[in-house]
Amino acid sequence: MTSSVLDLAPVVPVVVLEDAADAVPLARALVAGGLPAIEVTLRTAAAPAAIGAIAAEVPDAVVGAGTVISVRNVADTVAAGARFLVSPGWTDRLLDAMKASGVPFLPGVSTTSEVVALLERGVTEMKFFPAEAAGGTAYLKALSAPLPQARFCPTGGISLASAPSYLALPNVGCVGGSWMVPADAVAAKDWARVERLASEASALRG
Repeated sequence: MTSSVLDLAPVVPVVVLEDAADAVPLARALVAGGLPAIEVTLRTAAAPAAIGAIAAEVPDAVVGAGTVISVRNVADTVAAGARFLVSPGWTDRLLDAMKASGVPFLPGVSTTSEVVALLERGVTEMKFFPAEAAGGTAYLKALSAPLPQARFCPTGGISLASAPSYLALPNVGCVGGSWMVPADAVAAKDWARVERLASEASALRG
């Protein structure tokens, strides 16, 4: 894996799975569409098993855990096979656990003070969340001059139409989004549609 999650692909799919049995075919469709980094969020009971299945059966995928909000989440998901961690926000205790995990991580920020605090702790790569609600591209553009060392994966409310404006910013490495894994496609097991949407997303460039 490249040293940075931000450099794997222009878009990181943010996946919510109700059934772990869907994890492998979904991951294969995303990888076939050119999106190898897959964030499986810990919003359902199926998430840990889904992460484990992808890690074991889809070697070309780089599976990560999202919605990591506790030290236990860190330990459980890394044990399951997560190769990166994403949190919606952070505390000192959570940050310490993510740093000690041995895998790359993206702590969530939405304010300048949070960014500065992470830089103080030696962390330069972050999730900007909730991106659209927290100020969108205008906010990130404003941060780039005083804090050029910070790089972001904006997530939250981003679509195929809005993603290019984020990717054009010098401090954005990739964006997170769920538009290529719509709930109805997953429910219908329409993996061809997922692959097609992933292919459109992987072609995005700033």
